[in-house]
Amino acid sequence: MSTSVIFSSLRRRRSPSIGAFFAPMDLTDLGLIQTIAILSGDLISSSSDLSIPFQRRNFRSLIRKIKIFVALFESLKESEFPLPSSATLCFKELYILIYRSRILLDYCSQSSRLWLLLQNTPVSGYFHDLNQEISTLLDVFPLKELDLTADMRELMELLQRQSRRTKLFIDRQDEKLRLQLFYFLKEFENGRVPNPMELRSVFVEQLGVKDAKACRAEIDYLEEQIYNHEEDIEPTISVLNGIVALFRYCRFLLFGFEEEGGEEEINSVNCKKSKKSLLCQEIGETYVTIPKDFCCPISLDLMRDPVIISTGQTYDRASIAQWIEEGHCSCPKTGQMLNHARMIPNRALRNLISQWCSAHGITFDLPESADPSTETVSPAATKATIEANRATALLLIGQLANGSSKTKAVAARELRLLAKTGKENRSCIAEAGAIPLLKQLLSSSNSIAQENSVTALLNLSILDKNKTRIMNEEGCLEAIVQVLRHGTTEEARENAAATLFSLSAVHEYKKRITDEEGAVRALAGLLREGSPRGKKDAVTALFNLSTHAENCNKMAEAGADSALASALGMEGVAEEAAGALALLLRRGVGVETIGKEDVVGGLVGMMRRGTPKGKENAVAALLELCRSGGSIMTERVARAPLLAGLLQTLLFTGTKRARRKAASLARVCHRCEAATLHMEGWGVEYAYSGSSTHRAANFSG
Repeated sequence: MSTSVIFSSLRRRRSPSIGAFFAPMDLTDLGLIQTIAILSGDLISSSSDLSIPFQRRNFRSLIRKIKIFVALFESLKESEFPLPSSATLCFKELYILIYRSRILLDYCSQSSRLWLLLQNTPVSGYFHDLNQEISTLLDVFPLKELDLTADMRELMELLQRQSRRTKLFIDRQDEKLRLQLFYFLKEFENGRVPNPMELRSVFVEQLGVKDAKACRAEIDYLEEQIYNHEEDIEPTISVLNGIVALFRYCRFLLFGFEEEGGEEEINSVNCKKSKKSLLCQEIGETYVTIPKDFCCPISLDLMRDPVIISTGQTYDRASIAQWIEEGHCSCPKTGQMLNHARMIPNRALRNLISQWCSAHGITFDLPESADPSTETVSPAATKATIEANRATALLLIGQLANGSSKTKAVAARELRLLAKTGKENRSCIAEAGAIPLLKQLLSSSNSIAQENSVTALLNLSILDKNKTRIMNEEGCLEAIVQVLRHGTTEEARENAAATLFSLSAVHEYKKRITDEEGAVRALAGLLREGSPRGKKDAVTALFNLSTHAENCNKMAEAGADSALASALGMEGVAEEAAGALALLLRRGVGVETIGKEDVVGGLVGMMRRGTPKGKENAVAALLELCRSGGSIMTERVARAPLLAGLLQTLLFTGTKRARRKAASLARVCHRCEAATLHMEGWGVEYAYSGSSTHRAANFSG
């Protein structure tokens, strides 16, 4: 670990001013000595309160040196001789060294036990570096030019000789304990679970982690280091993830399932751990900002496995495979006939999507169907990590099956956290039989248990295989819908909606979800009355369900059309609502209900102020509204203020699909007899046809 890493780590905790690393200026000789004496005295007095479980010998050695310097300062205060210029320079350098010592000792005391142990070698090296710099300073220190007593001079000369002889010291016991942790990881890597007695000896007796709360604190601290890691962090991120997995296993093996605090603390942990972890929340928050080239032209969702077909177009593998399996022989985007059904992985695009997801905190797991030749093993998913997490999952699932109501709630919470990241974790949790047990907790009157169980299912559902497991589990879909309808907490209802969205990514499940009694009506209700996040969860789920042609009538019967129409004025969900409305109207569904709402004004407003995706959805919805609503609705659309100018602008600046829809809407409005009196105000056809009178006539006709 470099000096910069230690300083940057401490700055996140103490935020020392940059001036702390420069010697004080414009001080008299006495003032300089007094300033260093105060700094050194504070360090010595506070050292008795510092809790440093490791590096004790290096710590004591450094404090002894500083105590000798304090004695030197006291001696010089009594001297009447002025300091020579060479001594002044040395004292200014000594000020910096003492302040750096303060930084290092604070770093050691504020680090967790585990982190300090893992940093045993580099931190020992930094203590040695400080000693070497003190030794160098003492070599040039002008002792003979200072007015010192014989005892003080002898003491300084002794310190000088000792500093020269001091070598790098790494405590053997500390190092042995550190290596023992890696031995446990090796055991997991070899498919063996470490001996529980050895684990207890190391964790409780030697490392000093004596209860569940202390273990949780160690895990949290280590995860913070991983999250804020530097490029030169040691150990590597993959090793640190393995240590976290090991500690999580020991937390339950050694300390049982005692709760670390009351319900308030558990809720606090849940809130802290769940940020940016839920699939629907991630996509809901970034939906409108996803680059359109990253979205599949068929599903309009972020592509997880982009492939190139014979026409040169790129689609998500699952979507284009479904298209071909349904008997289509043409390219959905261009209409060209396919020469063959082979799909070539678009590796460059997939790498770009992966990097974009990483930058925005979105989980990007490769689907199981991805080309094996392009699969890469995440450096954070070592075999030791996977096996330690598998062992933890088995402990948790055992309590989920046979534990008390309180321990079941704790187990559900931990499964939720464990399933938050990594397809390996999601896979082993489901394979160990967690889904049926989590389903049972969905009906629990314990709000904590219910909330964590539905969120655990949400996190598990991110893995495609688990979608099938959840849908095939008898009564599981019904139980999720019941949480959506009658959940004991707002977060439980929101995460139930997010789970339905995740499950609906599989085309054949969209109809099953829509057919489940109360599902669509509950989503519509959440869209009307939920929190901002709940509305995002609901609208993305409704959008996904509306992409299945057979769902539209049932969605309208359940009030989804009215809820989507009313959502056009809601910030953050309007664009998805417009897209879903366009799909419903395309099937001729909900025209009467939607016609009663002020949807035209909302859609036109979106064409003015929305994102490119929003403008595209808005013009598509207006076009379908005209086609399904007849001449009366077309007249209402055509008379909308500013529409003509907005269409003209869209023809020049919109996406390819938006330009096509805008041209079609212009034609529909011109063909409406009710709009003939307004034709002089349009002129859209001229913008589209290159101002050619002949082509404009053909366009209008």
